[in-house]
Amino acid sequence: MGDANLTIADRIQDRLENLTRAERQLAHSILENYPASGLGPITTLANDADVSTPTVARMVQKLGFKGYPEFQAELREELRAKVKSPIAKHDTWAEGAPSGHVLNRFTEAVIDNIRHSLGQIDTADFDKACAQLADTRSRLNIVGGRITHTMAEYLFLHMQMIRPDVIHIQSTSNAWPHYLLDVGPGDTFVIFDVRRYESNTLKLAEMAHQRGAKIILFTDQWRSPIHRLAHVSFSSRIVVPSAWDSAATTLLLVETVIAAVQDLSWETTKNRMHTLEEMFDQTKLFRKFT
Repeated sequence: MGDANLTIADRIQDRLENLTRAERQLAHSILENYPASGLGPITTLANDADVSTPTVARMVQKLGFKGYPEFQAELREELRAKVKSPIAKHDTWAEGAPSGHVLNRFTEAVIDNIRHSLGQIDTADFDKACAQLADTRSRLNIVGGRITHTMAEYLFLHMQMIRPDVIHIQSTSNAWPHYLLDVGPGDTFVIFDVRRYESNTLKLAEMAHQRGAKIILFTDQWRSPIHRLAHVSFSSRIVVPSAWDSAATTLLLVETVIAAVQDLSWETTKNRMHTLEEMFDQTKLFRKFT
């Protein structure tokens, strides 16, 4: 896949191992407050990262740009994309919509999103997150936003079956402070936050982090501000030919996490599922055909 399809954060991650020590220091500084960190003068970026101005110029070229102005222009385009409303996103796709049926165009975009997103995931981080979710010594809290609450509920339902002590936090600000009363070091928060990032969710994450909780974040390619607080962060590409962003890649990651955590705690999970099935039989929730 060409660099034209990658964000600058993607390019940095792809080249991280091949950067010099000073360039890696600069890369981490850029990612800390991405993309705003690179929007100021080149000297400001260099000073913030405690590197020289020539180091910034060299790394920008390694990322495929002719110079710092071109690098900044791309960052500004990413920033504009990051804050687009649904109407603006639809207009962007409508202007350059390729020929062919929407089923094909949409599916191709989703497949491309999945392929690229999976290529950016560190399997060690994935395994670390799943081990954290399977650890029953840690109370598990799950929260989503205005749209992503559906994925939070989906994960919550499965985690309830897999392990004990799972809490679904309502994201409305007048409700979630109550959930933080008993949060302490070692607790886990799974947080979903994609563009347009929600202030309530960020505040919840900050307060949970202050109380010693570990955060596992599901976000988009531009990354929620919460990523600076996260123990592990999963970024998914979400752009499709629609006024709305796609949740397909994020849902794939969520379902893979569910499968992995289930395997890690299978004996406990199996016993819980047997008990749950007995309750279903007693309540006659599901029809029996045999």
